[in-house]
Amino acid sequence: MLGNKSIKAALLVSVLGLVGMTLSTQASAACNLVKTTDGSPLGVKASDTDTPQAKQFLDTCVNPYTKAYAKDAEAAKAGKKKFGYYSCTQCHGPNGGGQVGPSITDSTWQYSKHVTDKGLFETIAGGSNGGMFAWHQQLGNPENLNTDDILKIVAWLRTQYKGGGETPWMN
Repeated sequence: MLGNKSIKAALLVSVLGLVGMTLSTQASAACNLVKTTDGSPLGVKASDTDTPQAKQFLDTCVNPYTKAYAKDAEAAKAGKKKFGYYSCTQCHGPNGGGQVGPSITDSTWQYSKHVTDKGLFETIAGGSNGGMFAWHQQLGNPENLNTDDILKIVAWLRTQYKGGGETPWMN
């Protein structure tokens, strides 16, 4: 029969093993972009024309503009300009608060994955089941947005957030 110490030791080893497997899985799938529509691979890859910030995001799924824009309202205007230029305002209103399309600046997310920059990027880039088409130029129309433009829009939208509570994209 196993003693109390043996059971505790076995349990600790099991937990440590699970933690190790979880961490190694997260590290190996650091930035696995998927479509919001069906969960299949998104198909956006780094290209020669991508900025260093876009390449960094595609490698880590961390938007380098989000924290920078939160600290610098002047820099954030680059995202607002892209938001207007690409007619995001037609559906989401001039500040992302909603119009024909939903608000993307409050805590009522259409998809729970929008709580991360990765999730919001995936929906903008690949479209949704709710009527939004794919906006990334690698997914059809070369006149659409590149990775860097989408990241700037996402970062600016985060500066407009009015939902209160936690802001995990700032972690």
